[in-house]
Amino acid sequence: MPTETEHPEEKFVATPAGERNRNLRDEESGVAIEEHWLELAGGCMRYLKAGSGPALILIHGLMGYSFSWRFTIPALAPHATVYAVDNLGAGLSTAAEGMDCTVRATAERILQFADALGIKDFDLLGTSHGGGVAIMVAAVCAERSAERKDSRLQRLVLVAPVNPWSRHGKRLAPFVGSAFGSMLFLNSFARWRSLHDLGLRRMFGDTSRIPPDSLGGYFMPVLKNHAFHYGLRVVRNWTADLAELETALPKIRDYSTLLIWGTSDRAVHFQSAEPLRRNFRDARLVAFEGVGHLPYEEAPEDFNRALVDFLIGTPISHLSEGGFD
Repeated sequence: MPTETEHPEEKFVATPAGERNRNLRDEESGVAIEEHWLELAGGCMRYLKAGSGPALILIHGLMGYSFSWRFTIPALAPHATVYAVDNLGAGLSTAAEGMDCTVRATAERILQFADALGIKDFDLLGTSHGGGVAIMVAAVCAERSAERKDSRLQRLVLVAPVNPWSRHGKRLAPFVGSAFGSMLFLNSFARWRSLHDLGLRRMFGDTSRIPPDSLGGYFMPVLKNHAFHYGLRVVRNWTADLAELETALPKIRDYSTLLIWGTSDRAVHFQSAEPLRRNFRDARLVAFEGVGHLPYEEAPEDFNRALVDFLIGTPISHLSEGGFD
């Protein structure tokens, strides 16, 4: 089981593998953030925990990790007990060789994480590929709820999630996941920091809004944990995963859902937001004009406001909501 650590004065930063089980602290807000490690079948999962109240699990995107939520956790901590995971193989979490990285297997590991910590009911937030994982977690919960009449998932937040209506990646991902594409990728992006930084810059609608710690922060797992290998295992399943997500979506239409998108998203097209919204009986769509794929990085204050308003039940009237003519 996870253990707590002993350095509350530590600032909230990503830490190298091996420096485990610490207390961190967000410098601006003073929010205490605990770093934990949890043994699961297939690897050792690192996660951050903060706050009090209803459980909220955060799932990062393909090349992200708990670092992605450094501006979000302090805002959520007064309203929820926040758990920000590094998926096995991503961030600083370890993974067994050949681990199943399909979206369903990753979703099952999120539920195993909740079980191990005794989390019975929870809200769930996922972004990008993690949004696809969140959709699958919701589908598995719906399947089990129908059998046991016991729904664990309460509410769902999807931030530009991969979905069947966005064409981006449908051709690129299978190529990158191929033997030749993988070799090319590892001999370029994994070796040349400038290419990684260029790719990350394209995730922003306005590069002047890139936080000063983003480029280095997202590259750290590449140096410390061979994170690109995890990414390649994920994209090898991309086509099959999209097909499974399409099958899963009708199962989750009854969950109260918040969709958050940037209108200048180059990774998961904003045009796919409205068809996805129509899948749900009760879904809000909040759009940030001119923002890219990482609204929690590019417009953190607006992102946090929309998220907290949804979680505490406040109408989102001051942001762009809904949204296509």
